[in-house]
Amino acid sequence: MALIELREIRKTYEVGSEIVNALDGLDLDIEKGSYVAIMGASGSGKSTLMNLVGCLDRPTSGHYVLNGTAVEDLSEDELADLRNREIGFVFQTFNLLARTTAVANVELPLTYAGIARKERRARALEALDHVGLADRVMHHTNELSGGQRQRVAVARALVNSPSILLADEPTGNLDTATSVEIMDLFDELHNSGNTVILVTHEDDIAEHANRQIVLRDGKLLEDRDTR
Repeated sequence: MALIELREIRKTYEVGSEIVNALDGLDLDIEKGSYVAIMGASGSGKSTLMNLVGCLDRPTSGHYVLNGTAVEDLSEDELADLRNREIGFVFQTFNLLARTTAVANVELPLTYAGIARKERRARALEALDHVGLADRVMHHTNELSGGQRQRVAVARALVNSPSILLADEPTGNLDTATSVEIMDLFDELHNSGNTVILVTHEDDIAEHANRQIVLRDGKLLEDRDTR
């Protein structure tokens, strides 16, 4: 069984009197341990697909199984629990609390999961060490560079040991040298066994992945194995 199974996925929106098919009958399997780049022009459906895979939204119709769980059958609370347990998010804009320490930011998913304070702190410190920030754990995130903030975001995404690390344009706000550092980190995380899914419009970022999925008008245009 694949880690992600999508069957006949459709997502439609009403824009005024018009119906927009953001995803139009998409079929897709992603195996555990994959390193996948989801690509496409603006309006191709890649952000919609990321939101569905990450359980931030639901399909209009179709069938989505995440690590053996049928997503469309879940209540909102169950969906939130699945998302917190199975998905680690890394966003272009970092989404960190600015006047809070790096370690407190990383602890947040564990707080939502009801993990005791002592274990939260230990796991957050371990995650920050894993991304090379052991010497910055008590710095507030507004005292960190862009690359360091993204490393904090990666540590926060990893702290729950999720099934999938889902990154949306993870280098979009970074300079070239820092982008290289962050992509090297993603490569290391994949090599250590993590399933990584990148949403990107940049060819040089997609080249890090072993598989490139290209969308156009909500449909699968290309599915390339780049190993």
